[in-house]
Amino acid sequence: MKRWKPTMLSRSTLKRKAALYLSTALLAGALVGFTGAGEAQAAQPHSSYWYPNTILNWSPQTDPDAPFNRSSVPLEEKRVQGAKVNPNAKVEPKVMALASMYKNTSGAPSQGNDNMHGYAFSYWQYVDSLIMWGGSAGEGLIVSPSADVIDAAHKNGVPVYGTVFLPQMEHGGKFQWTHDLLQQRPDGTFPVADKLIEVAKYYGFDGWFINEETQGGTPADAKKMQEFLKYLQKIKTPEMDIVWYDSMINDGPVRWQGALNDKNSMFVQDGAQRVSDHLFIDFRWQYQGSGQTPFKKSPDVAKQLGRSQYDLYAGVDVEAGGYQSRLNWPVLFPDNGTPVTSLGIYRPDWAFNSSKTNEQFMENEHIFWVGQGKDPSKTQSNGNAWRGIAHDIVDETVITDTDFTTHFNTGNGKMFSVHGQQVRDREWFNRSLQDILPTWRWMKDEQGQKIDAAFDFNKAYYGGSSLKLSGQTAPGASTNVKLYKTDVPVTKSTVMSITYQTNQAEAADVNIGVAVEGAPNDYVIVKPKHTQKAGTAKDWTQATYDLKDFAGKKVVSMSVQVAGKQQVNNYELNLGEFAIRDHQAFKAPNLKEVQGLTIIDNDFRDGLYADARLKWDDMGDDVLYYQVYRQKPDGSREFMGATGNNYYYVSEMRRDGIEQATDLIVVPVNRHYAEGRTATVQFQWPAYPAPKADFEADKTYVAPGEMIQLKDKSTEVTTEWLWNFPGGTPTSSTERNPQVKYEQEGEYEITLTAKNAVGQDVVTKKLITVDKAAANRSEDVAKGKKTTASSFVNAGEAPQFAVDGEMHTKWCAVGNAPHWMTVDLGGEFNITEFVVHHAQAGGESASFNTREFKIQLSSDGQTWTDAVVVKDNDKGTSKHAIAKTKARYAKLIVEKPTQGGDTAARIYGFEVKGIPFQPAQ
Repeated sequence: MKRWKPTMLSRSTLKRKAALYLSTALLAGALVGFTGAGEAQAAQPHSSYWYPNTILNWSPQTDPDAPFNRSSVPLEEKRVQGAKVNPNAKVEPKVMALASMYKNTSGAPSQGNDNMHGYAFSYWQYVDSLIMWGGSAGEGLIVSPSADVIDAAHKNGVPVYGTVFLPQMEHGGKFQWTHDLLQQRPDGTFPVADKLIEVAKYYGFDGWFINEETQGGTPADAKKMQEFLKYLQKIKTPEMDIVWYDSMINDGPVRWQGALNDKNSMFVQDGAQRVSDHLFIDFRWQYQGSGQTPFKKSPDVAKQLGRSQYDLYAGVDVEAGGYQSRLNWPVLFPDNGTPVTSLGIYRPDWAFNSSKTNEQFMENEHIFWVGQGKDPSKTQSNGNAWRGIAHDIVDETVITDTDFTTHFNTGNGKMFSVHGQQVRDREWFNRSLQDILPTWRWMKDEQGQKIDAAFDFNKAYYGGSSLKLSGQTAPGASTNVKLYKTDVPVTKSTVMSITYQTNQAEAADVNIGVAVEGAPNDYVIVKPKHTQKAGTAKDWTQATYDLKDFAGKKVVSMSVQVAGKQQVNNYELNLGEFAIRDHQAFKAPNLKEVQGLTIIDNDFRDGLYADARLKWDDMGDDVLYYQVYRQKPDGSREFMGATGNNYYYVSEMRRDGIEQATDLIVVPVNRHYAEGRTATVQFQWPAYPAPKADFEADKTYVAPGEMIQLKDKSTEVTTEWLWNFPGGTPTSSTERNPQVKYEQEGEYEITLTAKNAVGQDVVTKKLITVDKAAANRSEDVAKGKKTTASSFVNAGEAPQFAVDGEMHTKWCAVGNAPHWMTVDLGGEFNITEFVVHHAQAGGESASFNTREFKIQLSSDGQTWTDAVVVKDNDKGTSKHAIAKTKARYAKLIVEKPTQGGDTAARIYGFEVKGIPFQPAQ
């Protein structure tokens, strides 16, 4: 998307680091870690991405990741707007969120991972559609949503679209990619369009966002693009949508309009034929002034085309500023007038990107969507300042029947509990497991006491979190926490239940509040009909509330009331389950045993780690989730994850002692969270391995008496270490990472013997040079020297910028790896160390750090010898001490440029430490 400099809203100049990244096309991603190359790779399935020509070769029959990328949740079609809680909100406009759900286009896990800190977006009540933003010149241009994103969105009634991203040339774009997208068969059909629809149908998502921003188009290209969009309309299902971005115009160039007009309307409507379903209007609309601007004329143009003005989404760019952004709200949503268009939000994942902790992320997201007051009913409007999406947009709900359960599970956690029993003590992330979370965060009616509401990741009844109400209670006082908008018809057999834990049961009663259609703000307080112990350990309380008095009415709002009975200052109430039931209308079936459970692939690393791909027979809609456990040798179970799919990837497991076999167990769970019978499959571990010895030194060229720190790099099965240091002090050691020094000048070798009960391995390296001259330290002899490279993106990212000593410049090369650069040192030096500054050192994401590379040395520039070989780097700056080696030329070869699939090399610095070579006299 075009980076447009504001000319009217000077305080919203959207500062960003994008200038660093232009040519490497850093235009993809949201935020979650992914499996590195050093892990067992059975392998981790990843969300799909392609170039226009490569998608033509895709088939679910030949893509082993395809079944893991399928959504298991159909789009919830009944989504109700209901009454407004904020008087300023408008009922007509919609919201389209264009968000990076992962950090990169490549390496996005299909079903979550083992790192809690991910973009667990949860304000679905304000969003009508989600575009999974992604794509880059170095990875792929066509990005399908991952299964967990589709599941979470569909559960909340939100359709999800994939992205076709044709980047600007300064971002690595090539117009040939546009030609590839628009290629036609002799019969006039478009093969890439056919594949786009095939992918969407198979994975279960709802359409595509088309973003053509590559310069160089002609009128013929524009006409062909229109025909491509018309063809998509013809072959897509009625439920799918195609979204066009305001970029290419009718005579072919890319010229962002900031409005719907005669230059871009051909991509929206052509006479009676719909070309696209929605238009995402470029950001510049808000800088056109406040008069009768082209943007303000957009509704009239839409009407002339026979389209709704709310098919148009005025884009706002919040990638850099988040809720600090100043936007022209009065033009889009005039206080006493009709909204001009719907709202498109570019990069609301700012809330995650700008945070360092999960707590900070949740705070950022709360203010972004609800406003600084953190109450959706009490927002403030102050010109162009951020006021929260809840100020202008009416929240919506999918709670429309008497079969609803939530455990306040956000889709990530520090642990996982099942019926109050902790079954996992490690972090996890899987948006597929996210529950329907409270509509209003937070609306409270406080009468004489103060109670705060927040998600608690230290206690859960089912999943990784609960809703914690905490604060003060007092006799006769109360706090009514309004949680959910609903649209639930009640019968005489309808009940509600809450499962909770409290630190002081006598301090307050736990009641519910119910408001009915026609009086959404008038809550009737209902006390529990009965309570009972709940959970595996019976340490939770389940309270049941009878709703028969509301039979024949619709409940439109539900709350939890804390009714104080005692003066307590540290009251805590954890809500672990909130459910509505009508057992006469909805009965969850008993589940049978899973059939067909098999391991379709698994891999081992170092004899200590294993992963596995599982599949089993789909049991149909009776199943909400399948839980996957690992059974340990002591008989205990560890929760590995859950999915609604009948394929699941079990991430890397560490061998428990010398266990010979591991059982993996799959348990079906119905929509009332009752478990069916278990099924088990087993894999055998390889023979327990002997160690492989290896080590490195923090420096290899030292002065007499200078201490050297050694680091063991032997395989993890090592249990004993024996070091020998001939001529050193000490002469031997059994520490894992010892230190040694040498008093006399000379060259010395070090021997490490790595042992365990199975065997041993020995490695000897002639590594250390002791020289009085080393007190002056070797210098970076590559700085400012002549460089060459296999390629570079442009003159501003040529190889000389890797040796200029600056961390704001870099060498960047795109295309297929390997990439290489050489440095002519200008003479012979004794080389002792290399320092490589990767992407993170220059301010880019750690996911772009070079994964695999080697450094070679040469005296003549023709014959090269490996000096360093690295297979598993993840550091922003890596240091590599070597035995003193004479050379004039150094070559850095980038073999795997990033931690994922991006093929662009990003080297911010390549230092070669050495001293001038002195021939023997």
